Amino acid sequence: MSKTITLKNVLKGGEFLVKESHFQDMFIPEDFNEEQLMVKETVKSFVDQEILPFVDRIEKLEQGLIPSILDSFAKLGLLGTHMPEEFGGSNLDYITNTLIGEEVGPSGSFSVSYNAHTGIGMLPIFYYGTELQKQKYLPKLITGELKSSYCLTEPSSGSDALSAKSTAVLSDDGKFYILNGQKMWITNAGFADIFTVFAQVDGNKFTGFLLERGMEGFTLGAEEHKLGIKGSSTRQIFMENVKVPIENLLGEIGKGHLIAFNVLNTGRFKLGASCLGGSKKITTTAVRYAIEREQFKKPIATFGAIQHKLAEQAIKCFVTETAIYRTAHLIQEGEIHFKEEGLEIDKAKLQAAEEYALECSIIKIIGSESLDYVVDEAVQIFGGMGYSEEGVIARAYRDSRINRIFEGTNEINRMVILSTILKSAMKGELDLMTPGMAVQNELMNGASDSEIYVGVYADEQKAVANFKKVIIMLLGTAAQKAMSGGLDLKTEQELLMNFADIIIEIFNSESTLMRVMKIAENHSERDIDIYNAIIRTHLHDATGRITKQATDAIASFIAPEMQASFISGLRKFTKYPLQNVKENRRIIANSLILSKGYEL
Repeated sequence: MSKTITLKNVLKGGEFLVKESHFQDMFIPEDFNEEQLMVKETVKSFVDQEILPFVDRIEKLEQGLIPSILDSFAKLGLLGTHMPEEFGGSNLDYITNTLIGEEVGPSGSFSVSYNAHTGIGMLPIFYYGTELQKQKYLPKLITGELKSSYCLTEPSSGSDALSAKSTAVLSDDGKFYILNGQKMWITNAGFADIFTVFAQVDGNKFTGFLLERGMEGFTLGAEEHKLGIKGSSTRQIFMENVKVPIENLLGEIGKGHLIAFNVLNTGRFKLGASCLGGSKKITTTAVRYAIEREQFKKPIATFGAIQHKLAEQAIKCFVTETAIYRTAHLIQEGEIHFKEEGLEIDKAKLQAAEEYALECSIIKIIGSESLDYVVDEAVQIFGGMGYSEEGVIARAYRDSRINRIFEGTNEINRMVILSTILKSAMKGELDLMTPGMAVQNELMNGASDSEIYVGVYADEQKAVANFKKVIIMLLGTAAQKAMSGGLDLKTEQELLMNFADIIIEIFNSESTLMRVMKIAENHSERDIDIYNAIIRTHLHDATGRITKQATDAIASFIAPEMQASFISGLRKFTKYPLQNVKENRRIIANSLILSKGYEL
């Protein structure tokens, strides 16, 4: 169980639903320091010079190419930036590591290999390995001498990972575990040296093991022919009486689920950050094409329908970026807190990632879905050229689709959001009762004076506060029905999807509003009209999306005779003033055109 985070100005996981934050306490991309910007530029230059020119060769899975790029990345110290110095890492802060992940994002297949190696490949050893395992493997993984892979999925177990059929039996002499089974969709399998593998000990104890390439009985299938990310190695692995030394047991017997799920928290976040980098790159590509491409003797960038698309791409990027760096800062502050509480660095990092599992799921969802939107609209902007394999857009379109599936499908991640909130509430770690009673009182007696906002962003602050009241109203009723036996949330996945989408909208909206408010106060050199257009267009649209999700939920689980009162409450909490989104989007699009890309 995670310790309670009590640091000043730092919310615990999920607390954004029931507490307000001050915009000056939130980290925003405009706060990057000089060192972080230098790291960003180093990675960007590497991607531009050492990866993108060789994409065609990477796509053909040229043997040894991605491993050699990983080696070059390691020479710059970029495979160990999240690891302690004692193992050869540089232990950079979480925000800087997020920047690295973002800048790697546009590299396509390489970003998949990089994230698998540095994330789900290395972290199981760092989080759960013995000191001997860490000393044996981590230094070489950081230098690139060894490459890593993570083996969880099986033909019969994808999202239901704990139902794995692979087995592990202790040998008669007690020196080995004998592993049998197979795993599929294993990234980096073609060149990895170290494999984190999960198997059932005694048939029902889900457990992690470290396997090495070359172990007898350990073989690989052929490279998979995939829709996208063709340049990343993806193979099945087969285990036939593989003798794994007992010292290669990872963590405790029967506790493999802790490894699998806690490592995925970080994997999900890293995936979202890389998706952001891809989204920005494709948005810039779309903007430049729209400027160059002429129809009816005018650049298509001047047409309102195209400007609408460009503006939407920019809004998706801006909102996703804001949520990502807000979360990165929360995790970073969590790590600091847990270290101050006396935890070793590995346990502090693990606890912080676990504390913000909900936010990591949000980042995975919005990162992958924003990228899907951006590349889809880029295809439309490019027209026929977007459908041609001669350009970069078709490949980006194919590469993007996997992101909503791996690291836990977006549907699973939406259920993680709800289960995390409900578990925290039941444990008393997240107080839903107090705001629930306040919302009920407001619906019966009207708003209190404490909810009056003033200033330029008063309407926006009120809108975000009211969005929270919508989910509190619905969650409170659902929880009451569940406790009385009138609602089985486990069988009501559609309802959970409704709730999760509202929660995501709240996190995105509050984060974006705070960023705009901080820019307005701290960065007078910036054109605030562009940022106001973004937040107001986003809130205008978010109001509609929340209304739709909440209405569907009310129709799904509220008794017909009570629906009218809930709809009345919903209308009260979704009254954000009408915005001229057409003009707002033109302001945003024109800023992109002037900058010739995404430069917000």
